Amino acid sequence: MSPQTRPKTDGFNRTDASDARIIRKQHAARLSVGSNAGLVLLKLIIGFGSGSVSVLSEAAHSAGDLLASGIAYFSVKASDLPPDRDHPYGHGKIESISGLAEALLLIFAATYVIYEAVSKLLHPSPTEMKGVALGLGVMALSAVLNFFLSIYLHRVAIETDSPALTVDAAHLRSDVFTSVGVFVGLALAKATGNALFDPLTALIVSAMILLTAARLCRESLLPLLDARLPAEEEKAILDVLDGEDQVLAYHKLRTRKSGSQRHADVHVLIDDHCTLVQAHDLTEMLEDRIREALPAIHVHIHVEPYEAEMKHQQEVHGVILSTGKSNRKITS
Repeated sequence: MSPQTRPKTDGFNRTDASDARIIRKQHAARLSVGSNAGLVLLKLIIGFGSGSVSVLSEAAHSAGDLLASGIAYFSVKASDLPPDRDHPYGHGKIESISGLAEALLLIFAATYVIYEAVSKLLHPSPTEMKGVALGLGVMALSAVLNFFLSIYLHRVAIETDSPALTVDAAHLRSDVFTSVGVFVGLALAKATGNALFDPLTALIVSAMILLTAARLCRESLLPLLDARLPAEEEKAILDVLDGEDQVLAYHKLRTRKSGSQRHADVHVLIDDHCTLVQAHDLTEMLEDRIREALPAIHVHIHVEPYEAEMKHQQEVHGVILSTGKSNRKITS
């Protein structure tokens, strides 16, 4: 890629396109905060007014989502800050930390709801059935609003590769299902006159919240533990290396993810007689091709002389490399 055709960047592969993605992420996060704030207030008013523990459970769920949305908004702003002296790899992991915090908030909310639901089952109150119609209305509104908002956040999360927005969208999807569940529970309570349907529904809602929280904990922890990129993304890197005839072999490929940023480093073996300039041009070309295949990736390629490195591999590690084009990856 010639200098004239390279995208406008700063020192860390920031481009005009990436700036647009950052603005889009922040807008989506702000929208989530505003929506959750309105729903929390409405559910609290109707929940306390009607005495419905399932509506209150949804208010607690939405309160957790509101706090999570606030964390997500902070994280999407902070995670895209450029590297500094103390954070040379950037701030991408802030998004994973926020995802973990959101999952823990969900666990706390579900635990509170379980406590309230069990209390209602053990000590039913005659006031439980009042205001059911209002409860049904707010649950229907919540389900519809969160359905469309979760679709929007999920689309933005995919386009911007944002872990924080991915978790936020998952929260809102779980809100859709739980709101529908509470709606059904309240409808059954109203139709049968049996107020126990309300806390029973709340328990089911809590179980769904806990399952969602457990999955989100796992997804947030993997980047924090520097888990490798998915197989299809690593294959995109290997396809670039395999497709270049000047690359005689390669090894020590390491990949990881940090927020929406990916990191990869690999040792590439080339002809022993290549000049420093030729080796530099090759690595620049390979890095450009890898960035075309995987946007927002930071690549570091270490070049080694083929004959000298293969001698080292055979003498020290006992590795014998087949020079066939389909088998150039070596291990050490």
